[in-house]
Amino acid sequence: MRLTLLRFARLNPSVKELRLHLCQTGEESKGVRDFVNTGYVQLKRDNPTLPILVRECSGVQPRVWARYELGKEKSVTLTNATAEDVSKHIEQLGKAQ
Repeated sequence: MRLTLLRFARLNPSVKELRLHLCQTGEESKGVRDFVNTGYVQLKRDNPTLPILVRECSGVQPRVWARYELGKEKSVTLTNATAEDVSKHIEQLGKAQ
């Protein structure tokens, strides 16, 4: 496990919810599954009041969604992303508004 997966900055307070969608068995979701296994705990530890939802569904395209104030949402596709890529995308969404 790389150190970059263990370090998460506190996400912007305007982020009200984070959702990860992934397939339990699909190869395109492997990096998201790896991230959930290695990085979720630290992300939750660094952002204890932020709801972080992990949604698994067979055949779904892996994607991360961030919901901000006033119901605004942004998403990024995570198809064939590595766990490190997932971490970077979450940090980028956490800085956006």
